[in-house]
Amino acid sequence: MDKSPKKLSDGQELFLKKLRRHRFTVRTARILILILFLFLWEICADRGIIDSFIFSSPARIALCFWEMVLDRSIFLHIGITLYETIVSFLLVTFSGILIAVLLWCSRGLSEILEPYLVVLNSLPKSALAPLLIVWLGATPTTIIVAGMSVAVFGSIMNLYTSFTTVDKEKIKLIYTLHGNRRHALFKVVLPSSVPAIISNMKVNIGLCLVGVVIGEFLAARNGLGYLIIYSSQVFKMNWLLMSIVLLCIMAMVLYAVIGVVEKLYQKRF
Repeated sequence: MDKSPKKLSDGQELFLKKLRRHRFTVRTARILILILFLFLWEICADRGIIDSFIFSSPARIALCFWEMVLDRSIFLHIGITLYETIVSFLLVTFSGILIAVLLWCSRGLSEILEPYLVVLNSLPKSALAPLLIVWLGATPTTIIVAGMSVAVFGSIMNLYTSFTTVDKEKIKLIYTLHGNRRHALFKVVLPSSVPAIISNMKVNIGLCLVGVVIGEFLAARNGLGYLIIYSSQVFKMNWLLMSIVLLCIMAMVLYAVIGVVEKLYQKRF
């Protein structure tokens, strides 16, 4: 049997070439925009067009980061924020799926809890942080719960909606073959909802990071959120902007990790 790869047609080759060119153009444009922004920022700060004390500059931020790398203090702040974000994200993912499954299994329960989930999801989570401190104290647990509070209610609602919109004909087929609700859940609902779960995870990882930073604003002695609040109080703007840049990089990396998981799933299935 001839197992040699099939040769692509001229039209397919042209399409793939255009696609690769488009991707290269997009990536190049992104890099150039970033370089131009940093260049203009540095020039404006160096020539006094903007106040370098307030706005800092890329060079000062890089120097500040290097100094904190040398004394190893920056690793403590990054590690704590990263740990709290990952823990809150994992808890949100697990609890979101579990509660959404319970709501799917009990229509009456979903009808009872729906208005409460809507209200809790709409509530500004920054308003909950002081209350959490009173209840739980200024501990890492409070920060993790604050991170969860930002994402968990929306996650439950989105996953439950995904579960209820699964193809009804497939579920009907399960029952026709004498299956029960458990079979429908594990054979149809959950497998069909994996793309929605992964998409939900991509949103939640950023929301958990936001919630953790809010918690660190009020209840932390370490972490990037604490570093932002402390540096703003003592007017160390290099620290403040460096912390913001590190949070941006952390968010990008975490989002990229979920993106890799999504691609691995797509390749396998």
